[in-house]
Amino acid sequence: MKRRFDTYFPWLFTVSDFLGSLLALLIANVLLQLAGVFDGAGLSAFLPLSVLWLLISSLRKDYKIGRTDEYEHTLKNLLATLVWFLGATAILWTPLQNGNFRWIQLAGLGLTMLFLMGSFRVMVHMLLREYRAKGNNYRNAVIVGKGSTSPKLADVFRIRKDFGINFLGYFDDQADCNQTRGGIKDFFGQAPNLDLDLIYIQEQLEPALVKRVIDFADENYIKVKMIPGGSLQLEKNLSFSKYGDFFVINVNEIPLDNPLNSIAKRTFDVFFAGLVTIFILSWLIPLVGILIKLESKGPVFFIQKRNGVNNKVFNCLKFRSMTPNDYADTQQATKNDPRVTRIGSFLRNSSLDEMPQFLNVLTGDMSIVGPRPHTIPMNQTFKTQIERYNSRHKIRPGITGLAQVRGYRGEIENSHQIRSRVRLDYFYINNWSFFLDMGIMIKTIHELVFNRENAY
Repeated sequence: MKRRFDTYFPWLFTVSDFLGSLLALLIANVLLQLAGVFDGAGLSAFLPLSVLWLLISSLRKDYKIGRTDEYEHTLKNLLATLVWFLGATAILWTPLQNGNFRWIQLAGLGLTMLFLMGSFRVMVHMLLREYRAKGNNYRNAVIVGKGSTSPKLADVFRIRKDFGINFLGYFDDQADCNQTRGGIKDFFGQAPNLDLDLIYIQEQLEPALVKRVIDFADENYIKVKMIPGGSLQLEKNLSFSKYGDFFVINVNEIPLDNPLNSIAKRTFDVFFAGLVTIFILSWLIPLVGILIKLESKGPVFFIQKRNGVNNKVFNCLKFRSMTPNDYADTQQATKNDPRVTRIGSFLRNSSLDEMPQFLNVLTGDMSIVGPRPHTIPMNQTFKTQIERYNSRHKIRPGITGLAQVRGYRGEIENSHQIRSRVRLDYFYINNWSFFLDMGIMIKTIHELVFNRENAY
């Protein structure tokens, strides 16, 4: 079952994906009819759509679920296929062109496909992992050179059986353990009889020896992977840049350095903040403004200088929740703070005081999700106390963030809280995805409704 599975799996995946898409389309048909926005269509109308889905999915090779891929990668592939599919459907599919609610129909179709096909593909991914964990569809692998981080890789193979990588042992001149098959020179004598699929090379081997191993692998159709040393074993995916025939590793590249990711995040920010501004802030600002003015003198908005992307200073907007004072920038709000007004207490407890920051999102100073911006004096203090603190300014700050939904919101009472916030911000920046943003937004709503303990 080592390689035979790879012959049949693409066909099994393609056929099941076709049937799954057809079922999802038929369910979408029923739901749109129940919603009263679609007259309905027969099976003969949906079959061409399923063929279209099959064509796009096959061209994009969605059946290639890497043995070390996470579920998020599977959903990303699905989302890209769905975008192409909806674009082609909007142009080519006749029943949609005749509808009075064309965009609603397309949105309903897309959401149904995203949920049902997403569930189907994650299930396939889970079954594939379980199949490999039981010793099927495996790949034989050896590590040439033991030392540095290579033992950690061997531990990964041992723990993550679902990767389906059968580790046969090391070839190293110095190491002597029960997993050592011999010296590096012995590799070239034994390798032809090991039915190898993967060779992992420790980065500290001599360049001439590395070249010899790679040449051997090329002649025998074996994949080679280099094991980065400890300095490059970062909590992120490494990428590469090519300068002619020379390659360099991009050590501190983040997902939002990718123009497509950046455009996608900014597009969602503008769209969502625009809806909030039109349908909520348009009446909320006048209403809250009147209540603030009735209780105390001073401006409706509290405008505070904060550090944004690349430490650029911007004016962060909030509804004023305190009586005007000289300590707003340097003294955090505390529980039962006498500076907080009655309407201000309500605004803070409900987090409505943060709503004007959607205007900051529209102007490009902030994002919906990202590290929360701190005041300039707080930044000056924290950057001298916490390692890599300034790395949280690589991207736009957010109205909400991963640290806030993990319980680190409100007053910073001790160094552990700010260090935990920075670690979570660092994780978010280096592991950003659209799905992570959606999860944080959903969790934020939950926190606003059920957890008001630190809101004051």
